[in-house]
Amino acid sequence: MYEPIRDKSVHSTMAGTTHDFPRRSREEELDIQLAGHLAALLAVTDELRATAPSADLDTAAERLTEQVTRLRGGRTPARASAPTTGREPNAAALHRRAHALAGRALVVAASRADTAVAILAAERMDAHAAASQPRALASR
Repeated sequence: MYEPIRDKSVHSTMAGTTHDFPRRSREEELDIQLAGHLAALLAVTDELRATAPSADLDTAAERLTEQVTRLRGGRTPARASAPTTGREPNAAALHRRAHALAGRALVVAASRADTAVAILAAERMDAHAAASQPRALASR
């Protein structure tokens, strides 16, 4: 019913030899992904710091910068000094976005077994979850 394969696979010859394109290990891919999530979280943290400065956000930004620099092999992340949008940022929306980004970073850090980043991401998730709750519920 099936005819035997007579020719070489097109998949092995389309790219030529395997030396034609770089390959990264799973660890390298996870490092890149984790650095991206942390850099995005840092950008939102900087935006929140511009909106409502606090010592907690300053400390978080420093720690995020350290981790992104470590994951990127010593290259520091780009930092925004002021919000780039022309409108006033919504702090609650920024906290929700930061919470989601910290959650993504936590998942990647857990799969990478990076305890320092996992702890940092979990702390940021807690902080942003508490900050995004309405004040009436927090005072109960």
